[in-house]
Amino acid sequence: MIRSAALAILWSALLAAQADPALLHARKLLKSTVLVDGHNDLPWTIREDPKAPRDVEAYDLRKRTTSEVDLARLKQGLLGAQFWSIYVPGETKEGFAKVQLEQFDIARRMIAKYHEALELALSTSDIRRIRAKGKLASLLGMEGGHVLENSLGALRTYHDLGARYLTLTHNVTLDWADAAMDKPTHGGLTPFGKEVVREMNRLGMLVDISHVNPDVMRDVLDTSEAPVIFSHSCARALVDHPRNVPDGILQRMAGNGGVVMVTFIPPFVNRASRAWEAGLEKAAKGMSYDEAGYKKLEADYIQAQGPSPKASLKDVADHIDHVAKVAGHDHVGIASDFWGGTTPVGLEDVSKYPDLFAELIRRGWSDRDLRKLAGENLLRAFAKAEGIARRLQKQRPASTATIEGLDRKK
Repeated sequence: MIRSAALAILWSALLAAQADPALLHARKLLKSTVLVDGHNDLPWTIREDPKAPRDVEAYDLRKRTTSEVDLARLKQGLLGAQFWSIYVPGETKEGFAKVQLEQFDIARRMIAKYHEALELALSTSDIRRIRAKGKLASLLGMEGGHVLENSLGALRTYHDLGARYLTLTHNVTLDWADAAMDKPTHGGLTPFGKEVVREMNRLGMLVDISHVNPDVMRDVLDTSEAPVIFSHSCARALVDHPRNVPDGILQRMAGNGGVVMVTFIPPFVNRASRAWEAGLEKAAKGMSYDEAGYKKLEADYIQAQGPSPKASLKDVADHIDHVAKVAGHDHVGIASDFWGGTTPVGLEDVSKYPDLFAELIRRGWSDRDLRKLAGENLLRAFAKAEGIARRLQKQRPASTATIEGLDRKK
């Protein structure tokens, strides 16, 4: 039954491709390279599933799911490698380490359950080996440095558990780094924050500067010896969202060798959607709401203003074009940030990556640049970070620095 459903989906895609030469071209190209997605929140979706929260067995990816992800649609989308997000809200009251470890557990059990389709990847060589077997190379990326609780020992332990990038902040400013969506207090990275970056370089863990403010972006680019990434961000010149990347930072990516992985979140890619979201943020400003209270506020706002305007696949392609133009074709990638919420029209789920590449083909992108976008840029940056880590591990031991020792008040 499952096989029949998958065959039906593939047959439908084949018929569509035959009617669209660009889509046929895109599918052929993606079969010949490794398509890497920098950010997907499926482990959190499983945690929050209303029917069976945290139950990896109950959330069956072999069947059609209510979210954007299942095995049949992953196969249709030709995805080769996925960074699954190990996310913990900075506002949680449960305890950062507790939730972080539970999310590692959910993600790793999910990968192990679908052993015929997924396999844990810890390195660039793992990604290529697993993809060559026809499986999805599954990597883990932590989202939010608050989970370190100011401990480099915790950072190393999370790396041992499989984390291969860390988004330095989520939406909450830390003791050592300013978040894009929170009040800045440090003017960038503190000395301890810079030590976090240096220790990540020594470990070979990619430094992710999505979610941080521009001062932190600049400090990271000044500090890191290895290429850095934006695991899910867009171009601020096109949509003035605090989470997007200013052109001045995009221009520095070539010197660093890093990658800006463009995301699909509607308010990041579409100006009207962002304006709608900004109005909701203004309505909520200064108010203290629990989750139910916020949902009521949002419902009232929708009733008064109407639903958020739709974003489209072409909006996402515009941001990819802009990043490629300003940072260079060697420094752009893909990061859906699928999370069980609103998606652009045309990019509704993980089956739709070929449609995005078809749009870029229509815009004149070369196969060489499409392969870079798909995954070669990320694999190059990751491999460079691995090489730098091997050198640094020979030069210095694990850092024993503390925030108390480095960030003393002057």
